[in-house]
Formats: sequence, C-alpha cells, structure tokens
Amino acid sequence: MSRVIEPAADSTAALAGRFARVRARTLELAAPLSAEDAMLQSMPEASPAKWHLAHTTWFFEQFVLARAPGHRPYRDGWAVLFNSYYRGAGAAHPRAQRGLLSRPTLDEVKAYRAEVDARLLEALTRDALDGEARRILLLGLHHEQQHQELLLTDVLHGLACHPGRPAYRDDLPAPASGDAVCAACAWIAFDEAVVEIGASPWPAHRGFAFDNESPRHRVLTAAFQLAARPVSNAEFRAFVEDGGYRTPSLWLSDGWETVEREGWDRPLYWQEDLESAFTLGGVRALDPHAPVCHLSYYEADAFARWAGARLPTEAEWERAATALPVQGRFAEDGVLQPQSASGSGLRQMFGDVWEWTASAYAPYPGYRPWRGTLGEYNGKFMCGQYVLRGGSCATPGDHVRASYRNFFYPRDRWQFAGLRLARGA
Repeated sequence: MSRVIEPAADSTAALAGRFARVRARTLELAAPLSAEDAMLQSMPEASPAKWHLAHTTWFFEQFVLARAPGHRPYRDGWAVLFNSYYRGAGAAHPRAQRGLLSRPTLDEVKAYRAEVDARLLEALTRDALDGEARRILLLGLHHEQQHQELLLTDVLHGLACHPGRPAYRDDLPAPASGDAVCAACAWIAFDEAVVEIGASPWPAHRGFAFDNESPRHRVLTAAFQLAARPVSNAEFRAFVEDGGYRTPSLWLSDGWETVEREGWDRPLYWQEDLESAFTLGGVRALDPHAPVCHLSYYEADAFARWAGARLPTEAEWERAATALPVQGRFAEDGVLQPQSASGSGLRQMFGDVWEWTASAYAPYPGYRPWRGTLGEYNGKFMCGQYVLRGGSCATPGDHVRASYRNFFYPRDRWQFAGLRLARGA
C-alpha cells in the first residue's frame, strides 16, 4: 500500500507567505519575455514559458482546489491543455505540441494565475484547507520551483536557436568571480564506511523531500576520493582540443552513436572559438575557471574516462555533501551563470551546476510512491535516466538539500549540468 502524506508543520502564515513568494518569483522570471518569446518550444523536451505558467497553476487547481465539493474548473478544456503526464487526472495535450497552443493568450494565462492564487489564499487564510490539501499545496510550491528552473533552461535553448542570439536579459550581471583561479584539482579522501543516505518519508522529518528521496537507508561505500571542485571550462576545453569528441574509445556505445548522429564537437552553447558561450545574458567570454556546464551524461562520462577518473555514485556524493551547509550560488544571486570559486576543501557542492553521478535513477530499497495520482510524480520515470545532485545557478536555493535527486536522460544537455570527478582510494 502506498504511503499517505503525513501532516505538514507549516503554519498558515508561513505557508501563505511561501506561496505568495514562489508564485511571484515565477512571474518575475517570465517578465522579460514577450508574448512571442513565451510561445517558444525549440524541441519536444522543452516547454514554452506560457505553458510553464499555466501548468503550475493547473497543478494547484487540480490537486488542491478541486478537492472541495462542487468545484468548477476555471475554464472548460484547460485541464487537457495544461496537464503534463498525470494520466490519473485525465487526458493531456501532446508534449511536443505545446508550442502550438497560441490560445489561451499570455494575458489570459496570467489572469488564470491571479484567480487561482486568490482562491487558494482565501481558502488557506479562512482555514478551509484540510491537512492533506495543505501538504499538497507545499508539494505544489516545490513543483513550481522545479518549473522555474525549467522555464529558464527552456528559454535559453529557444533563444539559442535564433541566429541573432538574443539575450533573455541584457542587464544580467557578469560573474563576479572571474579572476578566481582554479588550482590543480585537489582530492578529498573518504574511508570505507556504512553510511545513511536519503530522507525519511516526508514529512516525518524536518523539511520537505520528494518521495524518490526516501526511505533513508544504509549503503556501503568503499574508500574513494572526490575532487574538491567541479571540472572547469579550461579543463573541458583541453579534452575538446585533445580530440575527445573524435575518440570512440572514450565513449559509451550509446554516447558515441549520439555524438556521431548529432554532430557534437563541444558542449552545448559553446561557440566555435571555444572561448565564448551563449548564456541567458547573450554571448559571453568563457571564464576558464568556472565550472563547465550544459553537458550530457555521455560527455561527463567520456571526460572522466579521459581524465583517468570516473563519476561519483550518488551515495558517495551524498555522503560528502551531508556534512556541508547548503550554501552556494543559486538563482537568487541573479547571475544565472556558473561562477568560479577559490578556497580549500570541498566546494561548490551546492549551486552553480548540477553534477552528474554514475547512478541510474532507480528506487531506493523500500521505496513507496505517494498515494493516488500524485504517485505519478517521480516513480514512473525510474527507467533509463541518471541522477544529478547539488542544484545549479538557476535553482532556487531553498529548494535544494543533500538528499535531492534530480534526473535526466543521458543525452540531455540543455540543463545547467556539469561534473565532479571521483576515483578509488
């Protein structure tokens, strides 16, 4: 039997405040976009910004407001347009055709957001939401924060397809740490140990966690070493210049087939000069010391093999990260681009770039999805994908924790994904 979501500890005031902040932040991220920009869908895996604005609103209407007896949909037919993959909630418009949804207009979607926000806050403040509805409301806020990052990465991919390379925002600040020099990679050693990873089923522990992070369980990690920092642009450029994209022996079979089929010869958004890259602020010089990003799992794995190392497992990564505070460069910093950093010991475990791990996205021992349609959120995607850890420069900072498991297909590289090396002791 699937687990029932347990009571949330958030007070009404705290939950209402978080709801208002998260919803306002999504509109803030979409504000630089024209109605035409908000329609861009550059590939089936990406979604238009307008769809993100509507889908996150549909989530609250479908799973919170619709629990009330006599609920009437905001607009007939919109549930089909803005459902994603929740088959238990009914039919969904094809994912690859979201960019064809010129109606409703962007203004109508914003009006939808405003109406659902007003209804939810009114119900919350008059204590009309039961414990389960409040818990789903909090889940919906973390769901929306995931879509905030997707909105940025999808917009970046769409604008990169324009021959003029227009910036999402011309006023984005340049990274402040461009003068920080990455020293030769240092290694941090960890002894063999049995460690606990994961989270207790939410919210039996303090703080939020998705169902795929539980249950907490013990894992044996053999002695290993972890690089003190992520791989830099300069280091990855050396891989490119050494013929890394022309050497089949460095690649997994599926990876090499992808390189040949797609014509990859450098990371996504890098320009031909290998000195600049397209960013949300337009084409900018590559900081050689900043973490490399927009890599697929295949590219990360090939680089690790070229470097005589490997990718860490997610158990190794979490063991190292658990001892650290969740601090880093996140979306709130406003740079929206990975930055270099100096210092000693493990650094940049959180923020800047998601880090690919060698672990396939699979259920933990004893995993149970959430009850009902919300059980489709994570569990049914546990096939053919790999786990990333740590968050990025486009991730909301209060959305990240050491146990957080992000996941993408090994070919995907439009996310802010990089890598950190590992090796045996």
